Amino acid sequence: MILYLVIPCYNEEEVLKQTASALKKKMTSLIKDKKISKKSRVMFVDDGSKDKTWEIIAELHAQDELFVGVKLSGNRGHQFALLAGLMSAKDCSDATISMDADLQDDVNVIDKMLEDYQNGSEIVYGVRSSRRKDTFFKRTTAQMFYKLMQAMGVNIVYNHADCRLMSKRALKELENFKEVNLFLRGLVPLIGFKSSIAYYERGKRVAGESKYPLKKMLAFAADGITSFSIKPLRLILSLGIIILVISIFIMLYALIVKILGHTVAGWTFLTISIWFIGGLQMISIGIIGEYIGKIYNETKRRPRYIIETELK
Repeated sequence: MILYLVIPCYNEEEVLKQTASALKKKMTSLIKDKKISKKSRVMFVDDGSKDKTWEIIAELHAQDELFVGVKLSGNRGHQFALLAGLMSAKDCSDATISMDADLQDDVNVIDKMLEDYQNGSEIVYGVRSSRRKDTFFKRTTAQMFYKLMQAMGVNIVYNHADCRLMSKRALKELENFKEVNLFLRGLVPLIGFKSSIAYYERGKRVAGESKYPLKKMLAFAADGITSFSIKPLRLILSLGIIILVISIFIMLYALIVKILGHTVAGWTFLTISIWFIGGLQMISIGIIGEYIGKIYNETKRRPRYIIETELK
């Protein structure tokens, strides 16, 4: 079988040569053991890096045919860079495995993924076996992310990022999803082919900085929820009904107090109510606006990525 490893890269000059060395060692071993074909490749996808990432990819390609590259015309984000690599590798391979460029994904999980593929799995999800190496904050926020996504009705594999094997058949089906608002962790499970899980211990980043700080993680979660679930809109409706019921009781209370002739100051209560309802309205408008914005982006049908250069 022909295997392509798809590695999205953004400003990874500090770690790229180490990553290439580790992946070459693994691929050479798999070829030697006749688990994969000599035509298998490692595809680096440069997502508009501002450092020397592409120069290093070109250098690796010139030195060894194992390495190939795809350069996007600009920075489109991790999900689009990954999709560009998968679609570029689709027609050249029997299966692809996507991994991060920072060596946090254990390269040895490839063996388990290939084994599952040979046993009939079209998709194999790389899932972290634990989060012991994470800080308390990172571990807590990550768990909240997955639980929130599941609570919102998004079909997502717990503790799975974007380390996964996909067969040629699965990639062809993925190509049929035309969303501009891309969230692959939610899209891939929708394909529905036979799948399995390969557990691995995620390591520490070898060099460089994380490309997913808290701000980006929050934006990523928001994209995932609003791309795959309408539960936030239903929550707005539920809150509106609850507030309506409460307001009826308050109105009845005010009328009774008026009839009995009691004087009620009520300034504090009125002020709090106005601010609370006003804030709730702004949040509701914001959520609705998020959905309208996504509809706007989808209707324009702009290309999700543009490939500037390919090294084959």
